[in-house]
Amino acid sequence: MLIRLIATTFAVAAMIVPAIAAEPVLLYAAGSLRSSLAEVAVAFEAATGINIRAKYGASGTLRNEITDGARVDVFASANMEHPQALAAAKKGGAVVMFARNRLCALVKPGLAVTQQNLLDRMLDPRVKLGTSTPRADPSGDYAWEVFRKAERIKPGAFSILERKALQLVGGPDAPVAPPGRTVYAMLVADGRADMFLTYCTGATEALKENAAFTSVALPDELAVGAEYGLTVITGAPTSAYQFAMFLLSTDGQHVLAKHGFAAPNLPQ
Repeated sequence: MLIRLIATTFAVAAMIVPAIAAEPVLLYAAGSLRSSLAEVAVAFEAATGINIRAKYGASGTLRNEITDGARVDVFASANMEHPQALAAAKKGGAVVMFARNRLCALVKPGLAVTQQNLLDRMLDPRVKLGTSTPRADPSGDYAWEVFRKAERIKPGAFSILERKALQLVGGPDAPVAPPGRTVYAMLVADGRADMFLTYCTGATEALKENAAFTSVALPDELAVGAEYGLTVITGAPTSAYQFAMFLLSTDGQHVLAKHGFAAPNLPQ
């Protein structure tokens, strides 16, 4: 019901924002959305003739760019906090949760990890544990939430995990994967990490590159979900609202589901 209400808000806003013909929609989106939103963009362009020009990256970094005045029309974040902060600052409009994800452990070949021994492997000083960078990248924030849950299971675990975590993605000096590869698969294959806490969708993409990897879903006591937030930036043209509505539509949500996201706007 809430998604439909905010979708109606988008639709009403689209009717009152002056149209700017033929201008591409400028999209800032979380890196974990790259494959899915590229497909959504192709479908949207085919349906409307409106082009999408996208920049993908760590959501916190993208939010800072928007705050600093970057020209953006739509922001699709891997959490709700960043678009809500923009809305509170009057830099964005209504915020809607348009997708859900979960955290998984991407594991190198030869390292035996199961849901039952996952925490022990994470705590093992011989195991290199990779994460994203907290605050810059919501995936890092979600990893720290896992660490806090680990503390409740094994007192002292949080400080061990926080100290040993290798913040390999999301920071200003983070490596960039070559075309056709995911950064997580690259880092694990190169030996920078033995195990990487990342989105389950990212782990699934990494498995397509190397079937010898393992993706382990976090057990219930460590499980962390991710909610993705969407906002149209203040002053954006009608086409931006059209794209937001398309992403919330059954067509857009089916694409997200195809790529492994939970799509809350699909009929149950």
